[in-house]
Amino acid sequence: MAIRKIEQYLGTGRRKTSIARVFLRPGSGKIIVNGRPFENYFPTDAGRMPVRQALQTVEMQDRFDVIVLASGGGISGQAGAIRLGIARALVEFNAELRGPLKKAGLLTRDPRAHERKKYGQKGARKRFQFSKR
Repeated sequence: MAIRKIEQYLGTGRRKTSIARVFLRPGSGKIIVNGRPFENYFPTDAGRMPVRQALQTVEMQDRFDVIVLASGGGISGQAGAIRLGIARALVEFNAELRGPLKKAGLLTRDPRAHERKKYGQKGARKRFQFSKR
């Protein structure tokens, strides 16, 4: 019995505290996030748009099935992590796609993260009200 090897491309994306492992497999354009259809996982368009962005940039929406394992953070962070993961997986599939993806800014990890609260203050930047007298 011959072992059948699945053709797939892996990309890891990170955003805030979210991590997404993205597997691109040749297919019809289905997107599955943590075992759920992508439309159910991201209820709003704000979450769906970044996920589709990389595939739309290189016009390959219906060439790949996308399977995602996302963890950590919230919906917005996971959407950003998936976007980076898909872009990296596309570059693994075909290095010539690097140019258009880089030009669209999809291969850059967004470094912005939550700033810690400082002692003696209300939050990261907010101070307690100053009283002169």
